Amino acid sequence: MSVSVAADIAYAEGLVRQALEAAPRSPRAHSAKGQLLRVQRRYAEAIAEYETALAFNRNWVRALGPLGQCKLFCGSIDELIPLVERAIRLSPRDPFIGVWYFRIGLAHLLQSRIQDAIVWLDKARSANPELPYVHSGLASAYALRGETEQSAIELAEARRLSFDGRYSSFACLKAIAYFGVPKIRALYEATYFAGLRKAGMPEE
Repeated sequence: MSVSVAADIAYAEGLVRQALEAAPRSPRAHSAKGQLLRVQRRYAEAIAEYETALAFNRNWVRALGPLGQCKLFCGSIDELIPLVERAIRLSPRDPFIGVWYFRIGLAHLLQSRIQDAIVWLDKARSANPELPYVHSGLASAYALRGETEQSAIELAEARRLSFDGRYSSFACLKAIAYFGVPKIRALYEATYFAGLRKAGMPEE
């Protein structure tokens, strides 16, 4: 969301380096480095930083959710749900709870557990109705279940809430978003993308 991404990342790298030099055992500093690496799509390196943060504090909630996402993108989809469930147990009223519910719903969707996906995505929508990707997930899941009218409503809401137009077409979505290693992209294609096509998203 920055207007000067490269400069801000370079500035952040300097700050993270200073933080780690001052407090090399700080879970907060290692989580910050993980976040920086995640922004750069260096997910395998980010995993190492989040795991280091958890080694210093096994209840460090701020590492658990992003770690699950990075595990997914690197191909370890089965590790996502346990990590996010652990975050929810540790912080059941967390301001990021909607994001966490979404990630569990997405994991179910990608593994074709459509009913479970809808349950968790609906929880995510209730927790934070302003997240566009929650609505896109619901659009896909409803379409895969044959509920075309509801899926169209959710896709329209995803488009309304998105600031970058990514849900206007698959060309835009795939140009902006990252969908992981080939194994995970294949799951997206078979489920999430298939549902969005049924919901009415055009290719171009």
